[in-house]
Amino acid sequence: MRTSLARSFWPYSLAMRIIAIPRLLPFALLALAGCSTAIPEPAPAPEPIKPVATPAPAPAPLSDNWIDWPITPGTWTYREDGRGSLALFGEIGKDAVFIIRCDQSRRQLFLSRAGAVGNGATMLLRASAGQASYPAANSGGTPAYAAISVSPGDLMMDRIAYSRGRFAVETSGLRSLAIPAWPEFSRVVEDCRR
Repeated sequence: MRTSLARSFWPYSLAMRIIAIPRLLPFALLALAGCSTAIPEPAPAPEPIKPVATPAPAPAPLSDNWIDWPITPGTWTYREDGRGSLALFGEIGKDAVFIIRCDQSRRQLFLSRAGAVGNGATMLLRASAGQASYPAANSGGTPAYAAISVSPGDLMMDRIAYSRGRFAVETSGLRSLAIPAWPEFSRVVEDCRR
């Protein structure tokens, strides 16, 4: 019975197959295209963005009261070497903007700040308990530093050590610095006093 039933619908099912083939053909071609092994060409690399050089903004003028100056960016680092101890202040990965060094063999402290000065230059140190001015000269190294030499017993070293939070360094022809009064400064002074 089964065979007779299938034969009775045979022309109809053949007609349906013939009609369905054109409808299924796009799907079959799409399925074959998805299996393609052709490697697409890579997209072109984007053009590199060229940085536009913008000038650094001019520093704001400092107020008359050194206590109100912004703290110079940086941190203190203490170390020892063959000549004695030193503390460097500045941003990590850059040259120090201020250095205090104890030269044990000479029993002298050298305070240096980044930059070169002309003849007759002075370095004025300010602390909350007072100020003192010293003749400054270029250290002769690279990078350039302006330096002063003081005795470890100089009263200004104690004034800086006990200054309220900061001290200032003003040097002829160079931008003034406001530096935090951290223990590294005092440690170098005390190393030189021993």
